[in-house]
Amino acid sequence: MKIKISPSMLASDYANLEQELEKCEKGGADLIHLDVMDGHFVPNISIGAPVISAMKKVCKVPFDVHLMISDPYFYAEDFIKAGADIITFHTECDSDIEKTIKKITDGGCKVGLAVKPNTPIENVYPYLDKISMVLVMTVEPGFGGQSFMESVMPKVAAVREKCPDMDIQVDGGINTETVKIAGKAGANVFVAGSAVFKSEDPAETIKTLKQNAVVNEI
Repeated sequence: MKIKISPSMLASDYANLEQELEKCEKGGADLIHLDVMDGHFVPNISIGAPVISAMKKVCKVPFDVHLMISDPYFYAEDFIKAGADIITFHTECDSDIEKTIKKITDGGCKVGLAVKPNTPIENVYPYLDKISMVLVMTVEPGFGGQSFMESVMPKVAAVREKCPDMDIQVDGGINTETVKIAGKAGANVFVAGSAVFKSEDPAETIKTLKQNAVVNEI
């Protein structure tokens, strides 16, 4: 599986989004991770479709949109139109999962399904043949800068065993050390916020993340 690094814009400088996106693009990022929070599904509010649409105009890297919202079915079309390339939503949401997957794929986007740390990974199993990626949260969703939860690694390993060719993403507390643990468990897509944007050399950090993950790749 190809190793992919998806810098999380949640940790970026929102006053200079175009320059931050340029750092990611020049630094070798494979995806741009965009967290959308509604203040209801998680206790935080972030950006919405209009901001993503504006960002899309100045960035060629594929957009990896993570909907931490209660009703992804209702809002999916907005994010498709805004330029999302892959839309990930949570099994714990209020929307019908099958219908939401269909709406996103019918709109021309890939689909990811996410689980919170305390949600059984088995909740994604009925949909594995309909999606492109599984996201295993390695922190409680809602805020950046949290510590990596190694306790969820068996979920990553379980999906990798079941789906050898599936993209498996981890999000939360990923840095140049924890990426080794997640890579060893079977993850191949790594969301890194603070590790990238708080580093003195984002390009070097992205390179190191990829190297450290590859060493441990299954």
